Amino acid sequence: MRTAFSTAKSAPSQVSAEIVPVAASGPIPAGLGVTRTDLAGVGFEAKAGQTYAMPSAGRGKPVRVLVGIGEVRDLDENGLRTIAAAAARACVRHESVSTTLGGVLRGNARGGARAVVEGMGLALHRWHDLKNDKAGLAKLTKVVLVSADKGADTKAGMDAGVVTAGAVCLARDLANTPPSHLTALKLADKAVEVARQTGLRATVYNRDQLIAMGCGGIVGVNAGSKEPPRMVKLVHAPAGARTRVVLVGKGVMYDSGGISLKPSDASHASMKMDMSGAAAVLATMSALRALKVKTHVTAYLMCTDNLPSGSAMKLGDVLTMRNGKTVEIHNTDAEGRLILADGLSLGAESKPDAMLNIATLTGACMAALGKRMAGVLSNNAGVVEQIKASSARTDELVWELPLFGDYRRLLDSNVADMRNVGGPLAGAITAGLFLREFVGNTPWAHLDIAGPMEADGDDGWLNRGATAWGTRLMIDFCANFRKPTARTSPSRKKK
Repeated sequence: MRTAFSTAKSAPSQVSAEIVPVAASGPIPAGLGVTRTDLAGVGFEAKAGQTYAMPSAGRGKPVRVLVGIGEVRDLDENGLRTIAAAAARACVRHESVSTTLGGVLRGNARGGARAVVEGMGLALHRWHDLKNDKAGLAKLTKVVLVSADKGADTKAGMDAGVVTAGAVCLARDLANTPPSHLTALKLADKAVEVARQTGLRATVYNRDQLIAMGCGGIVGVNAGSKEPPRMVKLVHAPAGARTRVVLVGKGVMYDSGGISLKPSDASHASMKMDMSGAAAVLATMSALRALKVKTHVTAYLMCTDNLPSGSAMKLGDVLTMRNGKTVEIHNTDAEGRLILADGLSLGAESKPDAMLNIATLTGACMAALGKRMAGVLSNNAGVVEQIKASSARTDELVWELPLFGDYRRLLDSNVADMRNVGGPLAGAITAGLFLREFVGNTPWAHLDIAGPMEADGDDGWLNRGATAWGTRLMIDFCANFRKPTARTSPSRKKK
């Protein structure tokens, strides 16, 4: 993240712009020299996220950029995050700004500062490593949060926002990187570097080790690639941790579909983002120590290409997963569940209190829910409740799909324990049922982010390209995790 944030008790005079929050009703902030009628005359009604730049009050004075916050009584952290993103985009030509925006949430200076930092930092972020022309980058690199009181709360919120926004930017950068520039090996190296910087324990497993461990899913998917697979295990082990969570991320560095080759259309270029789950998990892990998360968290990044070649996995092949179950391949483009199966099997062996996997898994989920929300399927209502709570706090939307047991028969195979696809219908659900075979009795949830992995344009805190969806949700989930008391929901039992 290129933007640097700081706090001050009064507005510094050296900044080039001042972001002034204006509510939709009530008095106008003092010192603007205009009335509400004047502002209405230029079309500014202070609707949430609406902006208007006023001329400078004099030579050497900062430009004042008004940003509407709507009705104060309706404002929450999610709304403020989006408003801050709009304010940031209105100031991209200014090198430095100050703002009291973080203080508009009554009685919540910490949450307000965090929301402002996240909104501005994420709106200003761009992946630009391969661009020679940097003119499109925002000039805004310095933001001062002004808070006359409760400065400690503002500073704490700002620091948390910097960590969280930085994690999201890391995941976005990884997912936006072209596949020839980010192989499984390079992602593993990056994970080790991140672990060293953020106090994680990292272990990297190569192809021979994966074979010896019985991880037939990831080895099978990798068979068509010249690039070797890697599995990365990361551990956040705070002293005195009383709860344990496992995260598993799908890291298909490029998904051609394998022998079941994808059609040559625009979606093919987005398949560099098929490792968005692993990127989000790595980014989540990078933030835990700085945020003083007390939950013990273990992560598995399952990284490989899925490419066609003379050695590639074929339809009709049977793979043996880490937990011993055999899987007949009926579609090589349903590869993500195969590598997740090994990661989930390993995670379940440690008997954690909960386990989450996150993956760009099915077009069926995107068809059902679109590009603004992820599907969640789970064997435990208590885990889903916590995911929904984290979703509400982070504005990363989820919708629960039923883990309907009757559809398990669609995965039946004549020659193996199961096959890797269940037919043309209910694809998101049958994928979830497949993954459930590898979690044992562990409370578990599957997040399908095929839809929200990518944004078509700038919108609030989202930018065009990879979104890093799920990063903030998982950080929040781990930070607030408690052992689930609910077991398998009766509504999900096979009838």
